[in-house]
Amino acid sequence: MESPDALIVVEHLSRYYGPTAAVRELSFQVRRGEVLGFLGPNGAGKSTTMQTITGNLAPSGGRVTVGGADILDEPVAAKARLGYLPEQPPVYKELTVDEYLRFCARLNRIPRAQVGEAVARAKERCGLADMGRRLIGNLSKGYQQRVGIAQAIIHQPDVVILDEPTVGLDPIQIREIRDLIRELGRDHSVILSTHILPEVQSVCNRVLIINRGEKVFDDSIEALTRRMQTSALVVALRRPPALGELEELPGVSAVETLGEGRFRLHHDPEHSPAEDLVRAACAGDWGLVELTPERLSLEDVFVNLTCVEPAGEAA
Repeated sequence: MESPDALIVVEHLSRYYGPTAAVRELSFQVRRGEVLGFLGPNGAGKSTTMQTITGNLAPSGGRVTVGGADILDEPVAAKARLGYLPEQPPVYKELTVDEYLRFCARLNRIPRAQVGEAVARAKERCGLADMGRRLIGNLSKGYQQRVGIAQAIIHQPDVVILDEPTVGLDPIQIREIRDLIRELGRDHSVILSTHILPEVQSVCNRVLIINRGEKVFDDSIEALTRRMQTSALVVALRRPPALGELEELPGVSAVETLGEGRFRLHHDPEHSPAEDLVRAACAGDWGLVELTPERLSLEDVFVNLTCVEPAGEAA
């Protein structure tokens, strides 16, 4: 069901290159105020999806609307509500920052009387206030990336799509761009494609993961965090009991021997056997020296999700 505050609605989107499906039956929505982390391994279909949402590629099937406007039937209205930074910033290196942003403002049909204000606002938000007269070709890669973000937001679009926006930036610049993305997320929809997994945790409030053109995860960052909680305990015992005694602890489904008195106890997610284990270890004089709940990293979750074959035929 379509959310009433959804700014982007993607329904059963497919894109084929000959017999190969780059994207297959992909559906999702992005609401106002959301920063959606868009993840997937190389070749998963992320760039194809973003290019289709922005109208740079026509879908083979399905539908995309931006602010209620269909990207195919009403391309001018839909694209007017979009700002897009592709992986390679679309900058003209022979122009100054001011010249380029004025050009972008006119491309986005900002009235001439408002161009100066729009350029100044975009530069200020992207940390370019003192760079207006500099040739883009003479700027560092990081500052060229900032210019690319400035062109994406110069017309204050409802939806901002950023493809790897922090590539090539130093740690201070990365922090500043992440702050900018959070700020954009207060009033806009933002789709952020990145390979920097900690960036997703620090910036996004929702995560969409695709693999081989199909959706494998779409939920809040809180749900992703819960998924990172694994149902296992690692224990080390100086005088371990017979394996059967560990397997009989309440809630334990399997016991894995790790060697040197260490074990991994798999258990029901809702019922940790930690307290029962401690009581049994004390009563049986097992010499408990370690009791550690295991926690998956975001990288572990990502690998687990994207190493599974999708339901359809692999593309």
